[in-house]
Amino acid sequence: MIFSTHPLHPEVTADLQALGDYRVASSPTAQAITEECAGAEIIVVRAPIPLGIATREANLRALIRHGAGLDMIQVDEATAAGVLVANVPGANAVTVAEHAIWSAMALLRRNPQVTRDLHANGWAAARAHSDHGRELSGRTLGIVGFGNIGRTLARIAQHGFAMPVLVHTRSPVTEAGVEAVSLPDLLTRADIVVLCAPLTDQTRGLIDAAALARMKPGAILVNVARGPLVLEDALIRALASGHLGGAALDVFDTQPLPPDHPLMHLPNVILTPHMAGITEESMLRMGQGVVAEARLVLKGDPPVNLCNPDVLPLYRKRFPG
Repeated sequence: MIFSTHPLHPEVTADLQALGDYRVASSPTAQAITEECAGAEIIVVRAPIPLGIATREANLRALIRHGAGLDMIQVDEATAAGVLVANVPGANAVTVAEHAIWSAMALLRRNPQVTRDLHANGWAAARAHSDHGRELSGRTLGIVGFGNIGRTLARIAQHGFAMPVLVHTRSPVTEAGVEAVSLPDLLTRADIVVLCAPLTDQTRGLIDAAALARMKPGAILVNVARGPLVLEDALIRALASGHLGGAALDVFDTQPLPPDHPLMHLPNVILTPHMAGITEESMLRMGQGVVAEARLVLKGDPPVNLCNPDVLPLYRKRFPG
């Protein structure tokens, strides 16, 4: 049985059904996933997988992430249980990069304030914001994390908007025209800072009050990574004080974002419900990647994007055929 925590693209659903018994959780909650995934050989992951499932399910071969980030999977537990972990890196890179560009442009042109005033106060009040709008072209972009999303974002920024690009990453940077710098240097020089790094012990709380204070007055922060990279209380203060020109946030400490959260009431923010990587096209690409990996696993082969290669000896012992 193949079990998915969420409904998938119709074409992907048909392909998974062709592989065998395919089921979808009644809701993407820990309780529903825990109860309804019993007997699964493969779990398609779009929601956090509760602890204990990997060790409980004797027939479970693989947890396949519908996307790239692995923070929804307890990889150490899966490895100890002899369960493969795979993902689909890069499938939504252009989707997230486009979202980052769109949201930065909207903040620079004061779209949240324009929309609010057009509805509440009329044409003239909304149009007055245009005098304070700013162009994206030529501004300096700082990218924190330089994986598939960061590299795609850099190409769009350089070739579409003639933007100088600064990058802070642990990996070597070989892309032409991209300058690798320290995080303090990036924060000091960038007009727009986009967070694309994974959530790790090293990146948790990376953007704190001191980091925000380093940013240029009027700079823009875009988070398309994970909420805990940013200390929300410090960000709220930086936005409310006017030090930052705005923030576009797709991810948060608590998801769903509570309706009474202070971020809901700030005029210079764009809030989206963890959807930067989701379009019809990206859902199809991610799903096709999941299907390809599921086919390999069911044939007895390791997935192409195996994230825990240390698991293979124990996995082969569990599934010798």
